[in-house]
Amino acid sequence: MPRSEWTHEAHLGATCWLILKRPDIDLDRDIRAIIADYNASVGGVNSDHEGYHDTITRAYLHGVRHFLAQVGSDRPIHELVNALLRSPVGRRDWPLRFWSRERLMSVEARRGYVEPDLAPLP
Repeated sequence: MPRSEWTHEAHLGATCWLILKRPDIDLDRDIRAIIADYNASVGGVNSDHEGYHDTITRAYLHGVRHFLAQVGSDRPIHELVNALLRSPVGRRDWPLRFWSRERLMSVEARRGYVEPDLAPLP
């Protein structure tokens, strides 16, 4: 996918697809490499200030799994992705329900997972 089309919505759609259609991929283990390699392949960098963000990625991975567990996966994937995008988990600011902006945007949170400081994830 071209970098210009790799939007928040595309991230969530890809996450939903990976969870539902690629159970052979251990996302908890491999998601960092998948995203970092993609970023590098389109000329991006993975640094302390841009590119792969571990805490945000893992928050949304958790959120999408939670969403799918609640609604089930018996509908076509495009319907599930559309429902996900309309849900609270689909919002761009969803992680800020659980992390303060300062903690979430820290280098520590970008480089590795940090626990929420406002509320536990559902």
